[in-house]
Amino acid sequence: MEEKLLLIEQAQAGDKNARDQVISGNLGLVWSIVRRFTGRGYEADDLFQLGCIGLIKAIDRFDSGFGVQFSTYAVPMITGEIKRFLRDDGMVKVSRSMKELAILARRKTEEFQKKQGRDPTIEELASAVGVEREELSAALESAAEVESLQQVIYQGDGGAITRMDRLEQEQDEQETLINRMTVYQLIAGLEDREQKLIVMRFFLDKTQTQVAMVLGMSQVQVSRMEKRILKKMRECMV
Repeated sequence: MEEKLLLIEQAQAGDKNARDQVISGNLGLVWSIVRRFTGRGYEADDLFQLGCIGLIKAIDRFDSGFGVQFSTYAVPMITGEIKRFLRDDGMVKVSRSMKELAILARRKTEEFQKKQGRDPTIEELASAVGVEREELSAALESAAEVESLQQVIYQGDGGAITRMDRLEQEQDEQETLINRMTVYQLIAGLEDREQKLIVMRFFLDKTQTQVAMVLGMSQVQVSRMEKRILKKMRECMV
């Protein structure tokens, strides 16, 4: 533990070798977080690079005075960097050529409606824009999906809420629920005295001295026991 803190301090002081060691020693942590975001239309390697940016920020900002291990501090930094990218970049990726094709198809549809008095078939529209039917269908579907996510579902004094906003909120709520379930499962696997200590310290905001009085222990014993429990819970999560 002291060796890791020393490496981090050296890295913060500009030691490139120390920084590289801290980074390489935590790449497994980055990958474990990246796996939570797979299946969203982005390459895992790209998300991994973003996670590494979060890891580097954690190295630069970590302070042993925080009272937590570096990995505990780094997790939200890594996660936040990936989430920020997903939020800012949008959840649906549509190429420029697909967007332009969809716009052209709409214009051709309007022209056809004025001349013929009806909507064109997909074959007629594909012929008008000069592409295959399958390519046109893909462009129209992509544009429709984006429009659906941008549709306003609530308008209030605080501004509009779109389907995209709601979907991201539901994903965050689901992730929070999963995290809570994981914590509860870990606590359930502890012994009775260990459970009481964790609940009092992290759910009831009791000090180590207050916990010591309840459990009939010294503050030093509580501190050691707390570190041992947290280490065991982290090992179970890994």
